[in-house]
Amino acid sequence: MDKNKDQEKSAGIRAHYEKRSTDFYFRSDRGGKVTLSCRPHLHYHIEFFVLLEGEVTVWVDSVQYTVRAGDLMIAFPNQLHQYSSDPGSPEKYLLFVVSPDLVPEFADIFNSTLPHSPVVESFCDMPRLFPLVEGLAGVSGKNEKGKYREEVQRGYLTALFGQLLPMMTLDEIKLGDSRAVREVVNYCSQNYTADLSLEMLERELHLNKYYISHLFSSKLGIRFNDYVNSLRVSQACRLLRDTEMPITEISDAVGFNTQRTFNRAFARFRGCSPGEYRRTRPDKVENASIPPTGALPVHFYPVKER
Repeated sequence: MDKNKDQEKSAGIRAHYEKRSTDFYFRSDRGGKVTLSCRPHLHYHIEFFVLLEGEVTVWVDSVQYTVRAGDLMIAFPNQLHQYSSDPGSPEKYLLFVVSPDLVPEFADIFNSTLPHSPVVESFCDMPRLFPLVEGLAGVSGKNEKGKYREEVQRGYLTALFGQLLPMMTLDEIKLGDSRAVREVVNYCSQNYTADLSLEMLERELHLNKYYISHLFSSKLGIRFNDYVNSLRVSQACRLLRDTEMPITEISDAVGFNTQRTFNRAFARFRGCSPGEYRRTRPDKVENASIPPTGALPVHFYPVKER
């Protein structure tokens, strides 16, 4: 495994915060048609992949690693990560993005620690662990719709993390910007339906509101209000897809004060009205996992690369 600081790479691009609308997502390479390459992003979920063939360069919290065939890579909740595929090295992989809420037994670990290294080498050679990932992939395909599918998925995840985490060197999250970002993001992810403000976060988290504002602009590349609205819009998408709630009720449920504000924010982040989204339901067909290198969401602010 290669590991080194890559300041030029990380300084050139800011992160995209991704508010996922599902608790579990699985994707494979689909016969080599879809690579792992993606822009810097972070989210509340745990993201991990097993590389079956090929070689991938990853950046996790601004540190560069090389993932080789047989390795596993894992990013903890709200940990910045980015992947770059080697054009000359065709990939085969199994990728999962799962909510920590599915494995509450490990909540303290995921909330208070970070892997010393996100790469577990030769994972595919571990007879007790790799079959769990294969089994998880087997029950998570689009055509798998068993009655207890979600319970089986949770079982595989519990068994996997229960054996994987004790093998890894985990470091306590230190004080500083990284810890503050995680605290702020976690709080907002759990309270975005409330009337959130910088003043509220200042009171609840005992962090200066100007410092919080600086964290959003410098670390996440997004203004605080835009970030909160992106969380609300993502939850609105889930309700539009999966329920028959009236749009006006959805607007209130996700935290918007007025229908006009909801419509304006929805159009900004989704490029259409809530009604149009409900009619087309694009995420029903394909729930995108990670922002690909060719995609630039409205709430992603690039900085000129060096």
